[in-house]
Amino acid sequence: MEAILDELYTTPPSDFVARRETAAAAAKTAGRADDARRIHAARRPTLAAWAANLLLRSQPEECQQLLELGQALREAYHALDADGLKDLSAQRRRVVSALSRQTAQLAREAGHRLSEPVQQDLEATLRAVLADPDAADQWASGRLVNALTPPSDFRPGTAPAAERPGTRSRPALTPPARASKDELAERRRAHEEQLARAQEAAEAAEQRLREERARRADVDAELQRARERTEQARQRMSAAEEQMQQAREEYQQAENDQQEAEEHSRTAADALAQAEREARERTQHVRRMTAGTT
Repeated sequence: MEAILDELYTTPPSDFVARRETAAAAAKTAGRADDARRIHAARRPTLAAWAANLLLRSQPEECQQLLELGQALREAYHALDADGLKDLSAQRRRVVSALSRQTAQLAREAGHRLSEPVQQDLEATLRAVLADPDAADQWASGRLVNALTPPSDFRPGTAPAAERPGTRSRPALTPPARASKDELAERRRAHEEQLARAQEAAEAAEQRLREERARRADVDAELQRARERTEQARQRMSAAEEQMQQAREEYQQAENDQQEAEEHSRTAADALAQAEREARERTQHVRRMTAGTT
């Protein structure tokens, strides 16, 4: 059942309803009425939500890194100074941009090109995953129906804009000016560790994107070569068919000429036989006449 739903939410939205009804009908026929109702209740995702689901299922390792990065970023945000926040924001933009481009490539390979508004919704979803633990949980389910909206950027010394339901807000941290040197040093080390992890995640995502682009270029080149070979074979086949047609025509003409020549030969043979008979008869007649006069 779970596998059916997972597959359903990576089905392009244009095919979602038909696939859903087919799966629900199959479950009902198999006697699984509850499963059939659950499948039938599944809502069709938007194109951006489908793309986000597709990324999660297609690139599980990178997506797990993104989820871990989001958790680390949320924890690190409270201990950062202005310069640290600037660096961290740059890291987030790099990760989101790289994964967004990679998702667009996956969508194209699945037969759907993402428009600019859809791409923006996708990037908003990824930013929400990094900033909001509830959004991260929703995306991790692999069954998004709508794009997610990120909360306001975190502010140093305050709790995140979106807290998990049922949890208490974190108390405001002691301002850096009043913190002890040990606390500041510990926060700085934590900040440097989180930046390093963010950098690694960004570099991994960008490397993956480069590899996918190189692979796509190789595939496109091979496709072009295959098309060229197909066209060359088609031309050779067309030329061979023309030669075959010409050979058929020549063969038919030669066969007709042969039949006509054979008919002429038979006619000539008949005429020769007739002439030979007449010559023999006349010769015999002359001999009889000669014999009668002697």
